[in-house]
Amino acid sequence: MALVALVGRPNVGKSALFNRITQKRRAIVEDYPGVTRDRLYEETDWNGIPFTVIDTGGIWTEGEDTILSMTRHQTTLAIEEADVIVLVVDAKQGVTSSDWTAVELLRHTKKPVLVAVNKAESPKDSGVEFYELGLGEPIPVSAVHGQGIGDLMDQIVDHLPTEVDVMHEVGDHPIRVALVGRPNVGKSSLVNALLGYERTLVTPIAGTTRDVVDALLVRDQKEFILLDTAGLRRPNKISEELEEKTVQRTLQAIRDADVVLMMLAADEPMTAQDQRIAGQIAQNRKAVIVLINKADLVKGATTKLQISTREQLKFLPYATIQPISAVTGWHLDNIWPLVQTAYESFTTRLATHPLNRLIQEAQHLNPAPTDKGKALKIYYVTQVTSRPPHFVFFVNDPELLHFSYERYLENRLREKFGFPGSPIHLTFRARVRKMDDQ
Repeated sequence: MALVALVGRPNVGKSALFNRITQKRRAIVEDYPGVTRDRLYEETDWNGIPFTVIDTGGIWTEGEDTILSMTRHQTTLAIEEADVIVLVVDAKQGVTSSDWTAVELLRHTKKPVLVAVNKAESPKDSGVEFYELGLGEPIPVSAVHGQGIGDLMDQIVDHLPTEVDVMHEVGDHPIRVALVGRPNVGKSSLVNALLGYERTLVTPIAGTTRDVVDALLVRDQKEFILLDTAGLRRPNKISEELEEKTVQRTLQAIRDADVVLMMLAADEPMTAQDQRIAGQIAQNRKAVIVLINKADLVKGATTKLQISTREQLKFLPYATIQPISAVTGWHLDNIWPLVQTAYESFTTRLATHPLNRLIQEAQHLNPAPTDKGKALKIYYVTQVTSRPPHFVFFVNDPELLHFSYERYLENRLREKFGFPGSPIHLTFRARVRKMDDQ
């Protein structure tokens, strides 16, 4: 996420501005210099475009105090890592020698620098004298009253770095894979087959697995945590307090997972409980692969079985369906590439430019239907989060959206970018240009 650093001399209102931009009260605000020492980070967004704001201590110009020098070093680090820098100055004090010291520090950054003239509550506090700093047009704001914040945020967003077309989140943590299904479909047998040793008990008795059993697995230098869960029974069969807890643990495992493996039995018909489990996965918006176990018992090709499964699991139209056999090992090697693909779909981030180009093309090919002579207008779209990918469409009136057109837009996104195995989330909002002054 892009970084925006708030810098300047002490007591110009950087922390108050930090709280106003992030709409939180994380930074301590007091009317004397030196309160902020360490860097504070907080995520925020403007019109759906996310970035992280860094609050810094003041740029001190005098004294050899150890704390003050460490505070300045913290500010220097923030400047080095930031993509956009906001120099905060004081409209009441005018240009000071300390402001010039900050300017000299920033001239070598070769990064976009905006000048926010804080405490400009009065119309006469235009900040025109700050033109002499040579950093462009000053932006009058009031962190306390919220004046001018929208204009500042517009400028920040305009100067954020250009994104690459597609990014995938990377990290050191293993991919968490939850294996779910009703009792006795072969979940524990599959876990043992995938691990190559007996990690969980396997018996024909339904309910053998009670707690969530996890195991670390390494495949092709990628780490996975495999979570074997208790079978989810029909609500009227949940009677014992212990079993109620196992159900809650299983539901929590779904919520915590990156990818869910939903297991069915090929030799049994689809049940209402299978569909309830699918509903839980869909409700939690998880990437999912449907494994049809015991498919070796099916005579002939499994194509009809896969088609029938997809028709019955309407909760999960995006799911990848894979027939397997935990006993014979048939198609088990296909599971991990499918998990990796679903995870990449689940964590995909799309850049704003190609995303908007696609949506513009979609509107041109198929304009939104009108309602009483008024048509839905999509101004722009941006992705705000991943896990799963969440796209916010800024429109003239969300009430004009018809579900069929939303489905059309989702289909176009999937045609272009894929997202196999993962849900995507579309939200439609009325475009708002100014921040709410609170």
